Amino acid sequence: MSSSRHVPVMLQRCLDLLAPALSEPGAVVVDCTLGLGGHSEALLARFPEARLVALDRDKEALRLSGGRLAPHGERATLVHAVYDELPEVLGRLGIARVQGVLFDLGVSSMQLDEADRGFAYAQDAPLDMRMDQTTGMSAAEVLNTYPPGELVRILRAYGEEKQAKRIVSAVVREREKEPFTTSARLVELIRDALPQAAKRTGGNPAKRTFQALRIEVNGELSVLERAIPAAVRSLAVGGRIAVLSYHSLEDRLVKQVFAAGAASTAPPGLPVVPERYQPRLKLLTRGAELPTEEEIAENRRAAPARLRGAERIREDVE
Repeated sequence: MSSSRHVPVMLQRCLDLLAPALSEPGAVVVDCTLGLGGHSEALLARFPEARLVALDRDKEALRLSGGRLAPHGERATLVHAVYDELPEVLGRLGIARVQGVLFDLGVSSMQLDEADRGFAYAQDAPLDMRMDQTTGMSAAEVLNTYPPGELVRILRAYGEEKQAKRIVSAVVREREKEPFTTSARLVELIRDALPQAAKRTGGNPAKRTFQALRIEVNGELSVLERAIPAAVRSLAVGGRIAVLSYHSLEDRLVKQVFAAGAASTAPPGLPVVPERYQPRLKLLTRGAELPTEEEIAENRRAAPARLRGAERIREDVE
């Protein structure tokens, strides 16, 4: 295990953003992306009167975190679920509203560090990339079976890959000879397919393709589109939400939901704005906050992080 596995991103800032909502006894905070439990453990330690509900789709993450959080006993409830299932999870637990919600999106350190999961392009591994290995298609199946046009769309939309057509042409040619099974072959193919200029920018040339496949395999953006509004609806008035995202597609989605909640929905020209049109959210961050240089030096995985926070300031009025 590398030590970087144990360094939760922007931890202090996340705790500070949520703190005003979690100081009362009986407050409930939801960690929608438990991972190795770093954020959850810190939440339980800092807010000794709070109860934690933590979700993860990865059973291995739940097993490892279960041991880490065991000292907190019944204050921590761990649930095997995808984060868009939050309303159903809270319903089963009999929790009407919560005081805090935290999302730490993207791939957990554990998934990157376990070679056989196939998330990392720096080491050869089976092309899997499923966060929940008990369900759904693997990255290899996507590469080997999707029509070329669909693969191009995925690489452009989810990887923002300008060379998508070149890469997909090479994939289609190669998969006819032999199906893809491991990451090293895909990395090599991408290197060979890209023009020289494209190889010189933005780190590993396979990075964007791997991101796109991971998002597709796990349905990350469609899940997030449902999850963020559901989390906002689950907040009590005065409750707070903090979201860490790691690429522009995630951050844009979070920004849109928060901006819509913080805007008046009144038709223009009303002399007095009725309650039902008033904003439901107050933004707690000016734009997206970034990690400090010191934090990036300590934990390189923090580098792309973007943090946004919001507070629920009124109920929905029908």
